[in-house]
Amino acid sequence: MDRFSTATRDWFRRNFDAPTEAQARGWPVIAGGQHCLITAPTGSGKTLAAFLWAIDRLVALPNPDRAAAGTRVLYISPLKALVVDIERNLRAPLAGITHAAASDGRSLQAPTVAVRTGDTPARERQRQLREPAEILVTTPESLYLMLGSRAAETLVG
Repeated sequence: MDRFSTATRDWFRRNFDAPTEAQARGWPVIAGGQHCLITAPTGSGKTLAAFLWAIDRLVALPNPDRAAAGTRVLYISPLKALVVDIERNLRAPLAGITHAAASDGRSLQAPTVAVRTGDTPARERQRQLREPAEILVTTPESLYLMLGSRAAETLVG
């Protein structure tokens, strides 16, 4: 946990006794900029293992011009139903880290999150073009369609 920012460490320690094995083994590799594959049972903390370092970097190294930066974290979920779960699971650490910082007098802006699936309304897709979220959770099919459209420009950041 030493590599994480103070706000992230504070939030984590307030909510968990210790990292799971998947987290303890994954975070050093991820923080070191290496690729890794985490396989573990349901409920073992894989989502947090995958996202916490990225969330921490977005909070610790914010980009003042978010729209110009485009999407900085892309999470591809194999199933549309899981996209909603992943997005929901992101909300707790995002809000919690922001709150942990605020309780210590620090002001942090939580990274923005968007979901893109075949069910995403046209109006939302247009908004995502104008204001790309820093974190995008999508499916392989939706990513494929994005890469062949103007939306690909939002993934350059």
